[in-house]
Parts: sequence; structure tokens; C-alpha cells
Amino acid sequence: MKYTSIILIFMYLFSFANYDTSATEKPRVFVLTDIENEPDDAMSMVRFLVYANQFDVEGLAATTSIHQQKRIAPERIRQIAEAYGKVRDNLEKHESGFPTIEFIRSVITEGLPDYGMNAVGQGKDSPASELLIKAVDKNDPRPLWVPVWGGPNVLAQALWKVRDTRSKEELAKFVSKLRVYTISDQDDSGPWIRKEFPDLFYIVSPGFSAGGAYHHATWSGISGDYFHARCDGADFTLVTNEWLDKNIRKKGPLGAEYPLWEYLMEGDTPSFLNLINNGLSNPEHPNWGGWGGRYEFYTPRIQKWHLYAETRPFWSDADDEVLGIDSRWHDGNHETIWRWREAYQNDFAARMDWTIHPIEKANHPPVVKTEQDQYLEAKKGDRIELSAVGSTDPDGDALSYNWFCYSEAGTFSVSNARSGQPIEIENFDQQKAWFTVPTSRIMSPGEGTIHIVLAVTDHGSPRLTRYKRMIINVK
Repeated sequence: MKYTSIILIFMYLFSFANYDTSATEKPRVFVLTDIENEPDDAMSMVRFLVYANQFDVEGLAATTSIHQQKRIAPERIRQIAEAYGKVRDNLEKHESGFPTIEFIRSVITEGLPDYGMNAVGQGKDSPASELLIKAVDKNDPRPLWVPVWGGPNVLAQALWKVRDTRSKEELAKFVSKLRVYTISDQDDSGPWIRKEFPDLFYIVSPGFSAGGAYHHATWSGISGDYFHARCDGADFTLVTNEWLDKNIRKKGPLGAEYPLWEYLMEGDTPSFLNLINNGLSNPEHPNWGGWGGRYEFYTPRIQKWHLYAETRPFWSDADDEVLGIDSRWHDGNHETIWRWREAYQNDFAARMDWTIHPIEKANHPPVVKTEQDQYLEAKKGDRIELSAVGSTDPDGDALSYNWFCYSEAGTFSVSNARSGQPIEIENFDQQKAWFTVPTSRIMSPGEGTIHIVLAVTDHGSPRLTRYKRMIINVK
């Protein structure tokens, strides 16, 4: 197992040659949700469906969790889906590729109404676990992403059955096609999966709510200013029920399905935000960061909120240092999500406009173009030219530019300059900019990758942002 872990670390951290392909093709997605345990799953389902053209949806499965142990609610998924069906044709006018309501109905399914490992083993197959196995087995080279909003025992049963009925080689092939992002551990099957299937690609802030895990989890940075996470520095006005009333709930039949939050807004949403093709994230590289947060590959140390000690590395909490709206720097794992809050909330609001307005009365995201190659090699002291000439906006809106170094995503280690940024970019707010690869304040070995991100924001309403990432390999 140690040998396998070393190989995985090498693959995850150093191979980024496939970025262009994986960042532009639609991801296949199979959602597991304990919908109706509280309002946030329904909220996330509304957002998921308004982005449904960004995914190939393979399944929407109602499951249980620690918060809802003996019942499932597929009828709530269907209710939200029917509202989506009423606005789907209008969405299609703004951006193509939205699945029909008939197709969405066909992939709604359910797990067993039992808690955690009680629903795993001989005779514990469910419509959801069988559909999940069928989706993985498809003759499709793309991996299957499994965002888990509740307990993952449907996934656990699928893995149990494949291990019980197939050869080791067939099991390895099956596991290699899965990509899992769970919202903490909401039953005891999550830790079991990580232990029993050490090669499984798995993203999680591990732990149970009873021990306080949700307060420490990366995903709570989506909105957890006052309840979970206590996100000092983030803009709380963008996640209040008042903002959601105005920008989401009052917009047509799909908006009407978006409930009031009880604890926080959309705790499950980060599990699919990095799958949205906005130019920022690469799902295969969680350490690069994006709207759904940033994660690093290691074995977490035991915490009081863990069920038991973790036995192998997986993708877990990472820290970003971010300038907050209070003009102070903040450091932590929640920051890896709330740093993008204005962008992902404005984007959601605009898509809800698409459900009810014609093209000319809604805003659409800019199209970002860069003149330089995405991957460059350089030496210390080299001047790197940056150009976004050719970027456009489909609505004819003016554009603003922001070039910045995403230092945590790279491996070239340099301490911050007086500006608070590790690399100072000249004309950072212009269409053309440049910087010099540092020659001082560098940590050994003095080489590695620098991630430069371009954020282009239009001046429509609401203002929308798209990105391009450039990676410089410093030799």
C-alpha cells in the first residue's frame, strides 16, 4: 500500500499534461444526496440543475445520512426536476446542452432507507447502487464524478459488490474510473471506503458533525460565516436569505423551489463547483484550486471528530492566504472557497435570470483569450509577458482584468513581497501585464511551478468572471 501511495502522489502532483483535455470535456456526474434532511440539499439541487449543461448527468440518487437514517426522499428531487423542466427551454436559448426533463426523470433513483454500513453487503443492492455500477461500466474513457451530499453507502455497496463478484484486475479498473468528493463523513461508510479501497480518488474534509467536523471542513467556506467556519474576511451579504430572495427565489418556478436556509447556504455545492468549466479549475488536480476549494494529497492526522485514524493519503484540507473585504489577510482552508464568493454567487444569479429572461435582458460571461502558451518554461530572472488581447464579451460589455499569482497552487516557493503577493505583476489590472521570475526570497530547491491566473470580469449585471490559468515551470 505504501508503494501504491507513493505512485499516486507522483501522479497527482506532477502530471498536468492532460489539463487541456480534462478541463474542456464535460464531466460525467452521479450525485448522492440525503435531500430533505435539511434545506441545503434542495438549494444545491437547484444550483446543480441550472448548470446541468455543464455535466453529463448519470444519476441523481436519494440517500440516507447521519441526519436522516431511515428514510429517503426521491420525490423532492423529482419536484425540483419538474420545475427545471418548465425553464429548460429558456435556459437552452442562453447556452446550449441542457438535458431534457425526460432525461433527468430517467436518472432519478434511490438507495436503501437505512443508515451507513447497515445498507452494505450481501443482498443490499439498490436501484441507485446498480445504476452507479452501470454508469462506471459504460464504454466511456471519462471518469465518473460522484459528489456525495449525504452518506456514501450507495457508493460503498457498489464497491462492495464489484469486489465480491469480479477479479482484482476488474476491481482496479472499476475503482480507477471513480472520482469522489464527499461533504465530510455523514455516515460510517465513508471511512470504510477510504480504508478498503486505498487507490480510490477521494476528496474530503474527514470527520463527523458530532465532533465538530463541519466547523473545520473546507466546504463550509461556501457560506459559513456565523454558524460553520466563522469566515472572517468573507462577504456575508452575498449568502444571506435577503440576497437569495432577490437573486434566486423570486426568479421563476425553479427559483421558487429554493428554500430558506437553516444553518448555512448550500453546504453541498462545493462538491460540483470545480466541475464547472469556467477556466479556473482542473478537477483532476484538486491542489490547483477553484470555486469548489483547494485540496492537497496527504494522510490527515487523527482529530477528535474522526471516526478512526486515517490509513492512507487522499485529497484533504489545504490553506490559502486571501485578502478579505476588511482589507486584512486571512489564512485557512475555508479561504480556498470564499475567496471566489462574489464570482460564483453572481454567476448563479445570472443563470437564474436565464430561466426567465430572453437573451437581450440577461448577462452572459466573457470569453477569455490569452496570447501566451498555457505552459511555459523559464529561469529565475526571466521576464514573462502576459496578454489577454482578444478577450470579448457576448453582450458587448466593458471588461476588467486581474492577473495574480496563485502561489499555493504552485510548487515554486517564494516569500511574500511588501504588497502581500509572492510575485508582483506589473499592470496587473490591464489587458497586457508582465512579471519577472524572482531571483531572491526563494526557498530551496529554487525551482518548481508558478500558477498565474487571469480573471476577466464584465461590466454587466450581475458582473460575471471567467478565467485562464498559465503555469510556468521554473528550471
